[in-house]
Amino acid sequence: MCCAGGSAAPSWRLSGKVLTKKAKYGLKALVHLATVEPGRPELVNDIAEAEQIPKKFLDAILADLRNAGFVHSKKGKGGGYALARPPKEISIGAVVRALDGPLAPIQCASKTVYRRCDDCTNENHCAVRLVMLQVREAIAGVLDNTTLEEMRDLGEQGVESVGVEWAV
Repeated sequence: MCCAGGSAAPSWRLSGKVLTKKAKYGLKALVHLATVEPGRPELVNDIAEAEQIPKKFLDAILADLRNAGFVHSKKGKGGGYALARPPKEISIGAVVRALDGPLAPIQCASKTVYRRCDDCTNENHCAVRLVMLQVREAIAGVLDNTTLEEMRDLGEQGVESVGVEWAV
């Protein structure tokens, strides 16, 4: 047996959640923009109100999305945010990585910021790492193969379109 996670980089997810609020809100904002006429800027206030996202937090998230090339911004009258490219060209995996960093639940399972766990004696036989590698591949398989267009369409169709039994 070996590692259970090791020491984490400052940006690493410590909460055990796969998706932070930042990424969740960023995805909600992008889905909102994907429903707007292409090229038409949407005001931050309108996005925040429609998606129930705190405006200050949304400002920061949209700045990160702009810096990552997912949205364009226009200042002044008629300004706001719009998608930088068509929704079918935006990978959900790329968005999550831009906002949250690596998809792997622990660093020793990451492809982009791999780091051996401090307490690991044999990572080739570490049961925790081997399962987390499978988790990382499953998450990446879904997120990297889902576009913003598909995500928007799923939201419009509802939970029945996902094919997963769900009870609330």
